[in-house]
Amino acid sequence: MLWPGRLLLLLHVQPCSSSSSRWGFLFNFLLLLCLISVTRSSSAEELLLRSLRSSSPRERQEEEGQSSLTKPRQQTDKRSAANWETVRTITGDFVNITWPVKRAATVDGQIVLGGLMMVHEREEKSTCGRIMRQGGIQAMEVMLYTIDQVNQHFNMTDLLPGIQLGAYVLDDCDKDTYGLEMAVDFIKGSISTLDGEYKCPDGSTPVVPYKVIPGVVGAASSVTSIQVANLLRLFKIPQISFFSTSSELSNKDRFEYFSRTVPSDANQTRAMVDLVKLLNWTYISIVYEESAYGIQAFATLQMLLEESKICIAMREKLPKDSGKAGERHYDELVDRLKLKPQAKGVIVYGSDQEVAELMRSIRRRNATGMFTWIGSDGWSARTAVSENNELQVEGTLSFQPLSHPVADFETYFRSLTVANNQRNPWFVEYWEDMFQCKYFNSTLTPYNVKWEEECTGEETYDKSGPFALEMEGQLQFVSDAVLAFVHALRLMHRDKCAGLPGLCEEMNPNDGAELLRYLRKVKFVGLTGDEFEFDHLGDGPARYNVVHFKKTSIMPPRWEWLIQVNVGQYNKSGLMLDWSQIRFNDRETGYSDRVPESECARPCGAGQAKSIMPDEKCCWTCMNCTQYQYLASEFECLDCPLGFLPHANKTGCYEIPATFLSADSYWAIGVITFACLGGCSTVLVVAVFIKNSETNVVKAAGRELSYVLLAGIFLCYAMTGVLLLKPCDIVCGVQMFGIGFCFALCYASLLTKTNRIARIFQAAKHTAQRPNFISPKSQLVICAGLVLVQMLIMILYMAYSPPISQFYYPSREENVLVCRSHLDASYMIAFTYPILLLIICTVYAVVTRKIPEAFNESQHIGFTMYTTCIIWLAFVPIFFSTATNIPLRITTLCASISLSGTVSLICIFAPKMYIILLRPERNVRQSLMAPKYLTNKTNTTSMNSQNSESSSHSNMPLKPATASRPELVVSLNNKPPSAVVMLKAETAEKEPSLKHMGSFSNVSHATVASDAISNDLSFSHDSLPSIDGESLDDVQL
Repeated sequence: MLWPGRLLLLLHVQPCSSSSSRWGFLFNFLLLLCLISVTRSSSAEELLLRSLRSSSPRERQEEEGQSSLTKPRQQTDKRSAANWETVRTITGDFVNITWPVKRAATVDGQIVLGGLMMVHEREEKSTCGRIMRQGGIQAMEVMLYTIDQVNQHFNMTDLLPGIQLGAYVLDDCDKDTYGLEMAVDFIKGSISTLDGEYKCPDGSTPVVPYKVIPGVVGAASSVTSIQVANLLRLFKIPQISFFSTSSELSNKDRFEYFSRTVPSDANQTRAMVDLVKLLNWTYISIVYEESAYGIQAFATLQMLLEESKICIAMREKLPKDSGKAGERHYDELVDRLKLKPQAKGVIVYGSDQEVAELMRSIRRRNATGMFTWIGSDGWSARTAVSENNELQVEGTLSFQPLSHPVADFETYFRSLTVANNQRNPWFVEYWEDMFQCKYFNSTLTPYNVKWEEECTGEETYDKSGPFALEMEGQLQFVSDAVLAFVHALRLMHRDKCAGLPGLCEEMNPNDGAELLRYLRKVKFVGLTGDEFEFDHLGDGPARYNVVHFKKTSIMPPRWEWLIQVNVGQYNKSGLMLDWSQIRFNDRETGYSDRVPESECARPCGAGQAKSIMPDEKCCWTCMNCTQYQYLASEFECLDCPLGFLPHANKTGCYEIPATFLSADSYWAIGVITFACLGGCSTVLVVAVFIKNSETNVVKAAGRELSYVLLAGIFLCYAMTGVLLLKPCDIVCGVQMFGIGFCFALCYASLLTKTNRIARIFQAAKHTAQRPNFISPKSQLVICAGLVLVQMLIMILYMAYSPPISQFYYPSREENVLVCRSHLDASYMIAFTYPILLLIICTVYAVVTRKIPEAFNESQHIGFTMYTTCIIWLAFVPIFFSTATNIPLRITTLCASISLSGTVSLICIFAPKMYIILLRPERNVRQSLMAPKYLTNKTNTTSMNSQNSESSSHSNMPLKPATASRPELVVSLNNKPPSAVVMLKAETAEKEPSLKHMGSFSNVSHATVASDAISNDLSFSHDSLPSIDGESLDDVQL
């Protein structure tokens, strides 16, 4: 394109003499550098050549022609060959026409606002397309109408006293490059003021052929506004757009002088996401325009959808110029959308021309009813989209910035004709396109050559049909843009001109930076009755209408955009919809108010997790959580911790109530009953012993050790109750210590008894001296020492491994509170030492099994040990085999402990209780010491007769009455006679005292022993009367 070179020629000022040409040349060179950064045109060398060639004022004037500001309706005939088009007329003839023709709509005034409108549509084969009826012609007319209202109907004293507002409106054909070329006209006046201090030789001010444009209304599209804003920013010219919504334009570091009366797309995208959530859509596609308008919106949409956990199925781009991609491109796009049929909801962010082509492709690819559209303001309520695509567009919900009709504008517009609207150079073209006719001798266009019928100027709008007038719904923003400048100028005039009518020197020309500051402060009520003010970014208030396209008549079928009907609104309070007004056209459900489902997979039910499909994070299959799992997240099931079970809905886990073996459980009833009976029996034995403590049986049993043994037996029964208490650290410690302690008491006392008996009879074989440590006190000390060893062992072990309570989980549905010692068999530590005592005691029982019958308690102890060993041999395998059944393990332990105590109680104390309670006549010395008669080879007499004749039988040994028993002989042979006599005398002297102590029966052991010793005889096991255990404590041999 060569237009930038021509553009440079138009930028030169017209000085008063040729002497200023050197300044013009210098300025042209500097301006070239600026334009290179904001245009996409030919090379810098070409621009420079054109600039240098046009350095002469005369050459510039010849190429430029007269300014369109001075002759607004004069057409420029000089056009490059690139603007020639060959078209076929309705008669079939081919003609060449010049297209487009640069025109401008002007209104004279002291302050002239620039306007950049998309009067024509975008066309792929030429610079401009057909006339744009709504967003083009109507938008331009509402700007002119608002200026008229300011100039004619407003109170001139209050608004702009003594100041006439003018306009200079150009067409950008909805193309950014062409719009930028047109916008150069707006900066010419600002460039002229750069030489404002230059004076002509005669002292006069140079003549400036261009009006200063203090501000520009436009452009419509975001793409064009971005390009124009870059240019106007260089010259500090404020710009207010009425349709540009791209969020990129909110960046005030780049677009400092840009403002707009519409809200930013950032607000629109939030409204769209809220609508998607309100429709319960979780899987959608996005089709967006490949421009700053669409790309910025898509980036914001993607972020907001991700935050809302809404998945994007397809991301498709629409080319900005529909001509760059033919039907094949759009058909392929639709085919890709059809690959994701679950994504019925589609957000379309684009302009009307591209979306119209998309809807035609939907019809061609037989995809009608497959998708429900959410539209942006770029194509919302546009006839170009819905015309001939009614079934494809049906059900669309789109957004438009909240607007209302400009007061009386529709009446004004309907009154316009070609005859009374000469200031609009495109109105003839609009009239021809609207009524499909052609004015005589009008400029040929690629479109009006089709009409053969001649326009009369008397055509009228119909209420319906092809000649029906359809008003643009967002004209309010054009009017508000004009009024924003007016109110900013009013504030500036009030401050600069002290309220005096007319323009003062300070406002001519206007300071753009200062005007911008006033612009951001304006607050007014527009022609629609709505209040307006800019936000901190220079954007309009975030208010949107929800526009719905639906069938309003069945016979004949008729569709329309519901603009005036309040389908819904979006503002800072959120999104609100009137569902009664909304209908959808879905292929599955038909035409109904049922919202189509747009989801890749249905939501999983309670207790189900999403299993994401490969390469498709938004689609999943539902997997059931197992019996003991809960839904940790929507994608994962996790096992509940041990001791917990999942809730019925699998949202979490609850703790299983802890159980423990208590006294009221069926496991414990038996052992508790048995322990209670045993405990009562023990208490009864203790009571009987205390009551009969001075009787021979009690004395013979060894009272002190018997009480120790009874205490140990009672503790055995008591441990059942301790083992059935609710476990806690203290209870577990008592259990651990008590089990070993009770057995240590029992077996220490029994071991002391058997050891005492064994030592007495073992010593009797070798010496007549009494063994050491056989007194009751000594026995208690020995017993206490043995028990102390157990206590030390347990204290050390419990310090090393403190007993604690813990939860045990035999199965996933059980939570048992137990002591740790029940699980790790640490009770065996407590049993180790008592078992050692048991083994030693058993050994002693075996060793002393053949002592005289009078010492049969040793035999009872032996029987106790044998039975206890059998019990514990049976208990150990049962204990270890019940590791998973803690109640059974505890019950077995209680039973074994109680049985051990019972064996000791029965075997040791039952015979004594029998004599004390049932055979009291035997509880005397004579009965306990059943006499045995001695025999020899010649004669056997009573004990007393043999005593008198002992001297004659001194050399004759006494034989046991029962020959089957082995002899336990205390040999006194080879003793000197003096020793024998002395022992006899000592024994005779101690007899009264011994008898008093209960150690001997009436048949004196001492007499028998002394007779035997004096005769140098031996006495056997059977020769001794039955000597009880306590008697042995005082026997002196």
